[in-house]
Amino acid sequence: MRRAAVLPLLMLCAQAPAPDRTPLDQLYDALRQAPDEAIAGRIEEQIRARWLSQATPATALLFTRGLHEMQNDATPDAIDDFSAAIDLQPDFAEAFTERARARFAEGDYAGAVEDIGASLGADPRQFDALDALSRFAESRNDWKGAYSAWRKLMEIDPRTPGGVDRLNDLRRRALGENA
Repeated sequence: MRRAAVLPLLMLCAQAPAPDRTPLDQLYDALRQAPDEAIAGRIEEQIRARWLSQATPATALLFTRGLHEMQNDATPDAIDDFSAAIDLQPDFAEAFTERARARFAEGDYAGAVEDIGASLGADPRQFDALDALSRFAESRNDWKGAYSAWRKLMEIDPRTPGGVDRLNDLRRRALGENA
């Protein structure tokens, strides 16, 4: 994959949220202002719970089953379950993110990046998608793409564990020692 292919996905993240402040918007605001990693971690979990609460019961069941299959190295089955969840609820961003991880584990880099694009299209603040995108790019030695995705993640979640160290490492790899 060309390095430039990661950067258009990050453009999806530049979209401004709606002017009405939802509880999810408030959680994202709190995440940006979290004083430390422990508090940020609790807010991240609240955000993930909100994401999951947006799923219908059938979608949530398929999604949870896919996660279980990923943990048990049944990646093809997980892809099937995440795909079924997406078929039922195409706006459920987290299903795209997890299917991307599964596809990547199976060596389908193009499919993984396509799913990340769908996830960010549904929710530009989907920090799990940005994490995955950064790690996918890093695995391909696309340091600029990895750095750009991680930098965007850090704008959303500045207290992500190990985030500053990773950002500095990726910056060095992407831009050189003196960056």
